[in-house]
Amino acid sequence: MPVYVVGHKIPDSDSICGAIAVAHLKNQIGEAAVATRLGDISPETAFILERFGVEAPELKLSYAGEEVYIVDHSELTQAPDDIEQATIVGIVDHHKLGDLTTATPLEAWIRPVGCSNTIIKMMYDFYNVEIPPAIAGIMLCAILSDTVIFKSPTCTTADRRCVEALAKIANVDDVKALGMEMFHVKSAVANTSARELVMRDFKDFNMSGNKIGVGQLEVVDIAVFDQIKADLEADLAALKTEGDRHTVMLLLTDIMQEASELLVLSDDDELVERAFGVTPTEGRAWLDGVLSRKKQIIPHLEKALS
Repeated sequence: MPVYVVGHKIPDSDSICGAIAVAHLKNQIGEAAVATRLGDISPETAFILERFGVEAPELKLSYAGEEVYIVDHSELTQAPDDIEQATIVGIVDHHKLGDLTTATPLEAWIRPVGCSNTIIKMMYDFYNVEIPPAIAGIMLCAILSDTVIFKSPTCTTADRRCVEALAKIANVDDVKALGMEMFHVKSAVANTSARELVMRDFKDFNMSGNKIGVGQLEVVDIAVFDQIKADLEADLAALKTEGDRHTVMLLLTDIMQEASELLVLSDDDELVERAFGVTPTEGRAWLDGVLSRKKQIIPHLEKALS
């Protein structure tokens, strides 16, 4: 039986590309592995896979009785629903350590870098396995996405060096131009429902027993949301009720201005002020310099809710 390599629910490019890259590596070192996914492919990820001619992983929602290698998270709320009936054999992640636990020893690659695919590049180097050009291409795109083309405060020297090395393998001459192509795809919101946009990059977290949902939409120009912001807020309200969430947030991130507008609904009216030092006006707050959910949002929320 193969090991199933899977990222988080509502998968982003790092989760999808990382699952593909880890599965390929495992197969090359004699460990049968299959890349899978827990949700639909985002427009950005579809662009990346098409650009390098790589097939999307198969959709697989149940893992009971299987061996699983987790990519790009270690949170129970983001894992397969039946993960507690599976055997986790490995984790590769660049986020905070979550609440997934195991009954047996596992392989763990966890580093404070900007993207899981940076760590996966280190794994290839460790095992001395050659990376095919197409897989190198999707890996470098995942790093560009997660680091917001190196603008994110999560970006490290390791991320930059891995992109440089992967670009040579993938024959990409201008990585920043490729990154901008990706973000222009991300910025397309026309003919897309509010629910699809809110859920495009949405993650649930357990914070001191509270279910907190935080989504993020990264675009080249935040003005694309001017006509649909009220629709996004209405859908956030519905999502909060449907999921019995304490708080729902949506970051509208302008990568050129390097700032985000926060849309928020919470059972705690003072949460945003405690966490970020700003007072929302009608559920909206401007967060200058905020690009990273992982580094600039989640830690402050957890502290404010502790």
